[in-house]
Amino acid sequence: VAYFQAKGLSDRASDLSVNKDNVDQAISSVKSAMGGLESAEKILTQMKGVVLSAKSSTAEERADLKEQYSTLAKQLNELIEDTSYQGLNLINSTGSNLKVEFSERSSAYLDVAGVDVHMSKLITSGSAASSQATKLAGAAWSTVSSNTTKFDDVLDSLASAVTTVKNNTKTLGTNIALLNTRLDFTSNYINNLTEGSGKLTLADLNEEGANLVSLQTSQQLGIQALSFAGQQEQGVLKLFG
Repeated sequence: VAYFQAKGLSDRASDLSVNKDNVDQAISSVKSAMGGLESAEKILTQMKGVVLSAKSSTAEERADLKEQYSTLAKQLNELIEDTSYQGLNLINSTGSNLKVEFSERSSAYLDVAGVDVHMSKLITSGSAASSQATKLAGAAWSTVSSNTTKFDDVLDSLASAVTTVKNNTKTLGTNIALLNTRLDFTSNYINNLTEGSGKLTLADLNEEGANLVSLQTSQQLGIQALSFAGQQEQGVLKLFG
C-alpha cells in the first residue's frame, strides 16, 4: 500500500515538473515581448523628439528630420518583428496567444493575449490627429511651412501610441508576476510531493543501521557458538582416543 501511495505522489510530481518547465519557458517568452515593448517605447520617444525639433526647424532641416522619422518608424517595425521567442511573437499580432497550463485540471491555465504595435496600428486614421499624423508621415515635411499644428497632431498621436505601449507593457508585467508566483508554488509543491513519497518508502537510516549491527553481532555469536561446539567435540574424541 505504501509503495503505490508513494508512486502516486511521485507520478504527480513528475507531471507537475513538465508543467513547471512550460511555465518557466512562458516567463521567458513574455519577458521577451515585454523587452520588445520597452524598446518600442524608446523609439517612439525618439520620434517625438524628432517631430518636436521639426516644429522650429527650417525647411531644409525638416527634410532631414523627415528621413530620421521614417528611419525610426521602419526600425520600430523591424524590432517588433524580431521580438520572437521559440517562434512565438506576442507583439506583432493580436492573433498571437500564449496558453500556459499549470496542472492537469482544464481550468488551471493562463492566457496571455498578443498585441500589435506596428507603426500602422499605433498611428491609425481613427482620429483627426492620427489621420493628420498618417498624412504627414508620408509627406515632405519641408512643405508644412509655418503651420505647426500638423506637427502638434503628430505629437498627440505619438503620445497616444506611447500610452498604448506602456499599458501593454504593464499587462505583460502583471502576467509575468503571476507566472513567477505559479512557478514558485509548483516548485515547492513538487518538493512536498517528493518528500512525502520518500517518507512512505525510504528506510530510516538510524533504524537500519541498528538492525545491521544487531545482525552482525548475531552472526559473530553464531560463529563463536559453532567454534565452541567444535572444540567440545574434539575434547570428547580425545577422551575416547
